[in-house]
Amino acid sequence: MAKPGAEDMRYFSKIFLKGLAAVLPVTITLYLIFWLADLAESFFGALIGTVLPIYFPGLGILLAIATVFGIGFLLQAYLVQRIFQWGERVLQSIPLVKTIYSSVQDLMDFVSRSSAGNANQVVMVQVNVGDTKARLLGFVTREDFENLPEGMANQGDIAVYMPMSYQIGGYTLILPRESVQAIDMPMDEAMRFAVTAGMSTTAAKSAMQNPVSEKKHR
Repeated sequence: MAKPGAEDMRYFSKIFLKGLAAVLPVTITLYLIFWLADLAESFFGALIGTVLPIYFPGLGILLAIATVFGIGFLLQAYLVQRIFQWGERVLQSIPLVKTIYSSVQDLMDFVSRSSAGNANQVVMVQVNVGDTKARLLGFVTREDFENLPEGMANQGDIAVYMPMSYQIGGYTLILPRESVQAIDMPMDEAMRFAVTAGMSTTAAKSAMQNPVSEKKHR
């Protein structure tokens, strides 16, 4: 029986990696969904068991969804907004809690803006790499600096976040508004393109279908 050669091993490796690339994202996504569902079911299910005589699997998840929806609905009321803001001020007055809460709040604000798909928040920033002019993908995170210390930014400046590929991190640049170029691309797809070093297929297709706009960021 002939032994598999290097060409055969490369072929089988290619097939295996192709299957892994198809299965792994689905597996991780389903795992996270089931983990969150199990967490909600464990907490709210135990809470329901102490209050109601009737319980069935999935009731905790339904209660979690209803609770989040109810909080969102109540926050439309002025009085509830004032109470919530008071609670935020209390949390932000505690040193360690303030750091964690503010970071999570800023992250959720950024994610909510990303979900809105505001194309004007995705921009290209031109930089010089030796004698070559390169462009970096960035996201406009702030256009108003009134509540920040004087000298932080000039009139007409914007804050642009530059994410790193395959890393949780990046840089924040304060740039003149006219120095960046807006591109017609949803923020979630642009983020995938940036963090995967341009290898995201869905983001690449979107970039091809939505070429760089000739207009500056407004």
